[in-house]
Amino acid sequence: MEAELAAAVTQFGVAGLIGWMWMTERRASAAREKQIGELHDRIMRERTELEVLVTALKENTRALSALETGQRGLVALLDRVWPGRPESAGA
Repeated sequence: MEAELAAAVTQFGVAGLIGWMWMTERRASAAREKQIGELHDRIMRERTELEVLVTALKENTRALSALETGQRGLVALLDRVWPGRPESAGA
C-alpha cells in the first residue's frame, strides 16, 4: 500500500494526493449521509408504529379499568342483595 501511495504521490504530486484525499473524504461523507437518511426514515416509521401501540395500550387500560369498576359495582350489589352469600365470606 505504501509503495502504491508513494507512486501516486510521485506521479501526480502533492496536488494529486490532496485531490485523492478530498475525493475519498467526499465518498465517505456521502455514504454517512445516506446512512443517516436511512436511519432517520426508519426512526420516523418506528415512531409512528410506537404511537399506534401506545394508543392501543391506553385504550386497553381504559377498558380494563371500566371492566373492573363494573365488577366492583356488581360485587357491591350482590353484597347488598345477598349479604350471607358464600363468596363474600372469603372476600
